[in-house]
Amino acid sequence: MTTGTLKVEYDGPIGYVVLDNPARRNAISAAMWRALPALIVKLNNDPIIRCIVLRGAGEIAFAAGADISEFEQNRASDDSVQAYEAATRAAHRALEASSKPVIAQIQGFCLGGGLALALSCDLRYCADDSQFAIPAARLGIGYGIHGHRRLVATVGHANAREIMFSARRYDAPAALALGLVNRVLPVADLPGYVGTLAHELAANAPLTQAASKAAINALIEQAGDFADCEALIAQCMHSADYREGRTAFMAKRKPRFSGS
Repeated sequence: MTTGTLKVEYDGPIGYVVLDNPARRNAISAAMWRALPALIVKLNNDPIIRCIVLRGAGEIAFAAGADISEFEQNRASDDSVQAYEAATRAAHRALEASSKPVIAQIQGFCLGGGLALALSCDLRYCADDSQFAIPAARLGIGYGIHGHRRLVATVGHANAREIMFSARRYDAPAALALGLVNRVLPVADLPGYVGTLAHELAANAPLTQAASKAAINALIEQAGDFADCEALIAQCMHSADYREGRTAFMAKRKPRFSGS
């Protein structure tokens, strides 16, 4: 039985995290859940990396969900359930807490835990052959509060109810209509589009992006204290990048942001 792995690929300021378990349609094993937070932190702390892209290996799936073949072991006792759920929460939080934009590049199956992982990314772009579903209601498992929150924040409560209650599978146009993805591309165009967008994001001001991400996440989480967000916003106003942005605008040239 393969447990899958995570691979990292680099394209200048872009770090690609690849879910690599093609024998199981990139199903996310417990080992992969546990490895993801440290990998995201490493990319987040790399000053060269300005944007992170999450994708599946091959052309069949982004991720067909959590690896159900491990459930008997990982959900055999209360302790094992708690450990497994803590690992998945840490993986989601790592993507959400990264100060850098995170893009989900989706082709093929994006189901269950795979869709939950995509929802923890900031942006989602999919190929026109993609399929989406959360089949929890057909498996008899409870879907976590955090996953529900991200789903509701993305598609609204009415659409979230349909997705969860029906366990229905949606094609790419339906996913776009629901708001699950930002854009649908032909299969052949998806990698190029995401790569171009990632480089576009990488050229923008990192401190501004980090402040906006923190503010949006705080609003989604309905946090009562926005002091951390206000501090990040203030940091932008006193940054070298703000001075560079003004100078570049007046000189009618592209800014060169340093993240400081």
